[in-house]
Amino acid sequence: MSADHDHPHGHDHSHENAYDPMTARVRALETILVEKGLVDPAAVDAIVETYESRVGPQNGARVVAKAWVDPDYRAWLEEDATAAINSLDISGRQAEHMNAVFNTPETHNVVVCTLCSCYPWAVLGLPPVWYKSPPYRSRVVMKPREVLAEFGLVLPAETTIRVWDSTSEQRYLVVPMRPAGADHMSEDELAALVTRNSMIGTGLPKTPGAV
Repeated sequence: MSADHDHPHGHDHSHENAYDPMTARVRALETILVEKGLVDPAAVDAIVETYESRVGPQNGARVVAKAWVDPDYRAWLEEDATAAINSLDISGRQAEHMNAVFNTPETHNVVVCTLCSCYPWAVLGLPPVWYKSPPYRSRVVMKPREVLAEFGLVLPAETTIRVWDSTSEQRYLVVPMRPAGADHMSEDELAALVTRNSMIGTGLPKTPGAV
C-alpha cells in the first residue's frame, strides 16, 4: 500500500517565526516571567512607553535645536547644562551631571567612556553597542581622527578634535554646528536634523535637503 504525502495539511497557518532570534527570546522570557507572576505586564508596557516616548535622542535633539535658535538658552546650556536640559522636562539620574560642549569650525568634540559605558540615557536614549565596545573606548582616545573616519566623518586636517571622557559624575552632550541652509527652519524642523551620533560626536546633523 503506497502512501500519498501530497495531501493538504488542513490548516493554513505559517510555521515561520515572525520575529528575529533575539526578539523571539525576549518575548519567550517575558511570557515565562509573566506566567510565573514575576513580572507585571502593565509595568513592562509602562517602561516600553517611557523609552519610546520620553527617553531617547529626540530629547537631545530638542536641546540642540533650542540652543541653535535661542542665544540665551545656549548660554544657559553652556553655563549649567543640567539645569538647562531639565527645564525642557528632561530629567532622571541619567540626565544629571551634564556638560554641553560646542562644535565650532575650529574644534570638533567627541565623547567616550573609557572606564565603562557612562552615557546620558535620558538625553540620548539607549547607548549604541559600539559605544560600549572596548575598541571604540580605547581607539577614539588614541586615534580619534582615524575612528571618526571609520564612521564616515572625515574632518579637515586643521580641525582640532577634543575627546571627552564621561564618568558617572560627568556626562557630555555634543552640540553640533547648525547645518548650512537651515536658517529658515523652525525649532521643530531643526530638531529633525539632529542625529544621535552628531550629539556623541561621531557624526554630523542631517542637511535640510535630507529631511
